[in-house]
Amino acid sequence: MTSDAVRRTVEVTGFVQGVGFRPHVYRLATQHLLGGWVRNDARGVTICVEGPREAADLFGEALLKRLPGLARVDTCAVVAEEPVRDWTSSFTVRHSTAESGAGALVTPDSHVCADCARELFDPADRRHRYPLLNCTDCGPRYSIIRGLPYDRPKTTMADFAMCPECRAEYESPADRRFHAQPTACWSCGPQVRLLLPDGSDAGTADPVATAAGLLRDGHILAVKALGGYQLMADPRSPAATAELRARKERSSKPFALLVRDSATAAEYTVLDDRERRLLESPGRPIVLLRARPDSSLAPGVAPGSATLGLMLPATPLQHLLLAAAGPVLIATSANAPDEPMARTEEEALRGLRGLADAFLVHDREIHMRVDDSIARVVHSTVEPKVTFVRRARGYVPDPVPAPFPVPPVLALGAELKNTVCLGSGDNLYVSQHIGDLKSLGNQRFFADTIAHLRSVFGVTPRYVAHDLHPDFHSTRYAASCQDVRLVGVQHHHAHMASCMADNGLDRPVIGVVFDGTGYGTDGTIWGGEFLIGDYRGFERKAHLARFRLPGGDKAVREPDRVAIGLLAQHFGADAATLPLDLLRRRDPFEVGVLMKMATRGVNAPETSSMGRLFDACSALLGVCGRVGYEGQAAIELEQLIAWDHTPVEPWPVRLREEDDRLVIDHGPWLEGMVSDLSGPGGSAARVSRTFHESVVRAVVEVCLRLSHSSGVTDTVLSGGVFLNQHLLVRVEEELTRAGLGVYTHSRIPTNDGGLSVGQAMVAAARVGG
Repeated sequence: MTSDAVRRTVEVTGFVQGVGFRPHVYRLATQHLLGGWVRNDARGVTICVEGPREAADLFGEALLKRLPGLARVDTCAVVAEEPVRDWTSSFTVRHSTAESGAGALVTPDSHVCADCARELFDPADRRHRYPLLNCTDCGPRYSIIRGLPYDRPKTTMADFAMCPECRAEYESPADRRFHAQPTACWSCGPQVRLLLPDGSDAGTADPVATAAGLLRDGHILAVKALGGYQLMADPRSPAATAELRARKERSSKPFALLVRDSATAAEYTVLDDRERRLLESPGRPIVLLRARPDSSLAPGVAPGSATLGLMLPATPLQHLLLAAAGPVLIATSANAPDEPMARTEEEALRGLRGLADAFLVHDREIHMRVDDSIARVVHSTVEPKVTFVRRARGYVPDPVPAPFPVPPVLALGAELKNTVCLGSGDNLYVSQHIGDLKSLGNQRFFADTIAHLRSVFGVTPRYVAHDLHPDFHSTRYAASCQDVRLVGVQHHHAHMASCMADNGLDRPVIGVVFDGTGYGTDGTIWGGEFLIGDYRGFERKAHLARFRLPGGDKAVREPDRVAIGLLAQHFGADAATLPLDLLRRRDPFEVGVLMKMATRGVNAPETSSMGRLFDACSALLGVCGRVGYEGQAAIELEQLIAWDHTPVEPWPVRLREEDDRLVIDHGPWLEGMVSDLSGPGGSAARVSRTFHESVVRAVVEVCLRLSHSSGVTDTVLSGGVFLNQHLLVRVEEELTRAGLGVYTHSRIPTNDGGLSVGQAMVAAARVGG
């Protein structure tokens, strides 16, 4: 024992279990001839090092440098202790403690790392073309974990005994597969098979090569990915693309594309450096990009869309298919209508009957289904940033930091684009995208996800937060929960709170929340809201003027109905005689019925929804009168802006006071649309730009008046309407120019996929943290 010997205990939290962090520590400690040990524990990893002070200092400096690929250190606490007398330079990797993982972070599923990709295509490597290879730097994590600690027996790899070679790698701290729980090879791991639609084996010696041949020949395949099955086809084949649309009964929603690399992506889309980095990021999301009009893709890939969703391969099997079948493939979630993505072989064969010509499967079980994430780069002049449309594979269950410590709380989200959130301490664990809770399949998925999150993170909620809508499945689920306190949270308050949490805010803000539908505290449908408040409460200070939706939910699917109702509201008896293509397209008798429904309020509920106003504008312009997928009308309305860059003068903003609230009158906008469409030079593109700029001007004017009267200077923008990039950027620019602080979403979706985070924070604030 030297006189300058020291002993230090280091506690590390973050993504440090199952990611090669302990081998990283082992290599550093042995390099510096330090004694001690490292082990996984309840919160992360604990390290004990002992030896000369200089060596220990160098170890400490190097510990957080050049971390393993999937590792992320959130905290690192060092405690100095008295050296022991029998110190040696031996350093060991200890077994996990019994309670290991109870509060540790679970790593998201990850794409194939560079080392594994090299092995995959190296004929001399023993894992050459093995479709399920992985290491501590890549591969499945969240989707295969049954429980904690994260050890092989508690994953879906439990039934696969390692061969001697894999076992040697697994037990060697110097190997990158040290304690890589899903590690396997051709000899001992799961195998890939090609099945016919009746479930029988296709009898091919090389299932991947045969599957690639089927794709080249125009067939449609169901392929097992990290978190569920995908339907694949050749996007350069008009026949294959049309057949896939017919089988899926998906008339217009764009298909996602799987591309070999960024260079291939650039052949089909226009992408800048930020978008390229997002495409290549470890999460491997679907990235929304500007489509090249001159590409070789079949028109049916994304009919009427100026954008394409592209992703790079995340699994070895996808790499192999792209290498053999072509550099680009359609890869869309494989699910029956309104059902969750198929997860098991049985679900795939039963639910995808008639959709797929063959099934490329393997026998590594998916314990928790995780769909692909969808993201985009918002090209704001204020602050370009990545935003999520859907947050799932590659990012879940990475927690969102809570702005203040929260008690054990479960937030159940909304009915559409559902996610759930489990909050505890400093973390908000947001689930993967679950979907719409109208089907029994998604309702089971919802319950399974809640149970999985509770098990993985060891949290028993004392509070359950839910939407106010009494008919939501999530609300009914909340009522069935035992031994908890229920906290109802208004839909738009949750949106506002979600954006606050996304930005770490804990102070009063002006919340601008625009979406399609949300149950208001007065029992009506809100959706064009200006709130002032914080997590604890809010006041509704302004909103879009109410209008009626002829046919209720049917008007959501047929924006023509919304437009006709608005015409009747503003022009009265003269509405039917207006020189508009919209009125000529529909039967005069039907138009008359819809106008009467709107004026008399028969089966025509009132709403203040900005989302429905965007739909009405799209219909009036002849862009989209009936939607094939949610948001289509507004998406295609925004895309028109790209075709006309002529400066426009917004229509007037007319505000009135009603019940101590400001109300935005949309009458001048509707009159402006009708006038411009009827006059010379009134192109749909120009009218769309004018409408967008009019909404921007109204938002700025209302926010400035509310800020002046309240003294609140920070604004948050949330709700599904702000997926409209043009609107989001222009509002952010103009509010910033007016001197207000502006906060938008980045880590969680601005749509209902982020709602559960806001619910959790509101509940935590109300019950006292």
